[in-house]
Amino acid sequence: MFESILSTDSGVFDIKSELICLGVALVLGILVALTHAAEGRANKKLLTALAIFPVLVQVVIVMVNGNLGTSVAILGTFSLIRFRSIKSNARELISVFFSMAIGLALGMGQVLFAVVFTVLTCIILLITSRLHFGEGKNIKRLKIVVPEDLDYEKMFDKVLDKYTNETNLIKCKTINMGSLYELVYEVEMKSDASGRDFIDELRTKNGNLKVMLSTPIVEDNTL
Repeated sequence: MFESILSTDSGVFDIKSELICLGVALVLGILVALTHAAEGRANKKLLTALAIFPVLVQVVIVMVNGNLGTSVAILGTFSLIRFRSIKSNARELISVFFSMAIGLALGMGQVLFAVVFTVLTCIILLITSRLHFGEGKNIKRLKIVVPEDLDYEKMFDKVLDKYTNETNLIKCKTINMGSLYELVYEVEMKSDASGRDFIDELRTKNGNLKVMLSTPIVEDNTL
């Protein structure tokens, strides 16, 4: 059903077919970027990379003359550089690999397969995004700085009960030459809880010292 439009002869390049693959790669790359942006994850640099990545991958595949093993090895090096340069979440990684798969298919001349694969995958991603598929509890990382003479063990109980369904103190350490404590909680926020009000009420309890509410993957050593 799916046939390559590129010549399988070693060292033979059909300019017309190559240009078709390049054009399709660019169009499908833009479609991937638009799908990523439609899910509320618009990042200009990432969107540009997603749009161009299929073209680059397709060129690499062609230049190694259809040797898929060599192509994957080269792309693995490119991917390593990409992933070591910035922190990415799972959804961003999916989009990057999505673009890579498109480039691989077009590098082998599988235009029809690449188009069908891209359209179906984009539809699936948009549907799962609209249905909020896989979204679980609203888990946050809470860091509170308190004076060393403050009895913190029960000081924040009322505020935590008001804004969270569940709390877990996962770390407590001294900072600033032992004059302060840093408390690190993992909390499940209530659905109607306001993060701003939550932080404001905590600040009235800890003497207006620093309070940080973030996603669990974010680490901050500034407190």
